Amino acid sequence: MGINNIFLFLGGLGGTEILLILFVILLLFGAKRIPELAKGLGRGIREFKDATKEIKSDIENSVKDDNHSATK
Repeated sequence: MGINNIFLFLGGLGGTEILLILFVILLLFGAKRIPELAKGLGRGIREFKDATKEIKSDIENSVKDDNHSATK
């Protein structure tokens, strides 16, 4: 997967703009805080995915229960 595919969500930004943004982030947060921020972001994404899976499972189970009770 190329770097262009990874940053596709950034739209029309070129390589120079992306490097400038990363440099500013490095200046603002420092090298020591960036791994902590990434770790927190990863946890948040994982919790969101788990919650999404749980809601999807609940909906599927309620549909199955409705179909099962409708056939009786």
